[in-house]
Amino acid sequence: MIDTALFTNLSGAHSAAERMQRLVSAMRRHFKSDAVALLRLQDKALIPDAVDGLVHEALGRRFQVEAHPRLAAILASTQPVRFQADCGLPDPYDGLLQVHAGEPLPVHDCMGVSLTVDGQLWGALTLDALGMDRFGAQRIAELRSHALLFEVAVRMNRLEEEATHLRHGRNTSAPAPAYMPVDEEIVGQSDCILSLLHEMDVVSGSDLPVLLLGETGVGKELFARRIHRHSSRSKPLVQVNCAALPETLAESELFGHVRGAFSGASADRAGRFEGADGGTIFLDEIGELPLTIQAKLLRTLQNGEIQRLGEDRPRRVDVRVIVATNRDLQQGVKDGVFRADLYHRLSVYPIHIPPLRERGNDALLLAGRFLELNRVRLGIRSLRLSPQAESCILRYQWPGNVRELEHVISRAAIKALSRGARASDIVTLVPALLDLDTRLPDAPAPQALMPVDAPLPSLNEAVAQRQRELIGQTLQRSGANWALAARSLGLDPSNLHKLARRLGLK
Repeated sequence: MIDTALFTNLSGAHSAAERMQRLVSAMRRHFKSDAVALLRLQDKALIPDAVDGLVHEALGRRFQVEAHPRLAAILASTQPVRFQADCGLPDPYDGLLQVHAGEPLPVHDCMGVSLTVDGQLWGALTLDALGMDRFGAQRIAELRSHALLFEVAVRMNRLEEEATHLRHGRNTSAPAPAYMPVDEEIVGQSDCILSLLHEMDVVSGSDLPVLLLGETGVGKELFARRIHRHSSRSKPLVQVNCAALPETLAESELFGHVRGAFSGASADRAGRFEGADGGTIFLDEIGELPLTIQAKLLRTLQNGEIQRLGEDRPRRVDVRVIVATNRDLQQGVKDGVFRADLYHRLSVYPIHIPPLRERGNDALLLAGRFLELNRVRLGIRSLRLSPQAESCILRYQWPGNVRELEHVISRAAIKALSRGARASDIVTLVPALLDLDTRLPDAPAPQALMPVDAPLPSLNEAVAQRQRELIGQTLQRSGANWALAARSLGLDPSNLHKLARRLGLK
């Protein structure tokens, strides 16, 4: 018999996310399990939509089906599947169940059932227990009937979403956004990220240029890909890193050239804009483009025309332009290194991507994502964070943002194995492995006075030492981004690299 509490949660006036969370929590109470997870199938991975009894970072994990035999078995069956402690197959939630002392305990009893909606495999529902023989034959029989409520809830959520589209005058018969691979998914549930994603989905439907602003490492490329995938443009996104374009080849790379246009041009060659015709081009680090190329880009934005190097006639292109930068373009306009007219063209719709330190618990969800990636990559049975490590992640300021978090988790996992942890264990990452300085910066210590009889350094030595200190501080603030550090120091990137080598910093 189906628990009436589940019906109450299904029929109540709740949001889609709240409805699923209430159902999951009611399932945990009814079956007296230690954890319940509702998993949605996407791109051959199961994504947690709602969990109860698992650590918070589990919501950020993406369980590749081929890497988890238990989940694969559940999806392959139309009937509930039970796994006892001695079944020999690893459980995806080992060490991830919430327990008061925070110790990493293995799962001893588990069952799950696949969910089918409108004739398509939608995902799975799993129940786990730390005790043995928690789920008997009666519980397994009940699971199928209770799972039907989740399938009904998914249909209700879809109908409500369609009704919302109709109320706002949107065409529900329009093609759905292109399928988003898991490795291009933007992980986050903070208010600022959810609001940003909604804003981006709205602007995706237009052909307006979009200017993505944000610090190094926030993931501007992922946001650009989301805008393109939710647009009506069918061709792939063409990505260009402007900082990596040599000034002498930038024009040819972007707009193409004809044979004989310059030494070495032995054949006609289309540029990136022609390759993006009918689609989208993403120009990363747009502030690095030379002024001469900026003028040609402005023409393309104004007239939809490009001109190959060495060719007289212009060519028409239909390209949606998305650009990104971590530098202050307005200041660049004042400094004369960025064209004012191009800035105004590009900033029709500026979008600021918040740094990780402003995203609250999203840092734990992202950590969960990277933990699972490294677990699979390194062949570890289970990889988790200790409660103290979770606290460190939430306190740290993350100057390098998401990219830094990814590197920290990867480095900590390798350290754990190198210090004696076995791949067959439930490996727990503790603060010492993360090596994060979560202390507030101390006031600078007073500089000791040099003894009167101490030898003074030469002027060249003193200047070189000060240069080392300044470059080191600037690199630390820029998240080890040499291009950004060069701009902050007012140097050309190539000159900064040369200076760093001369000073022994590289």
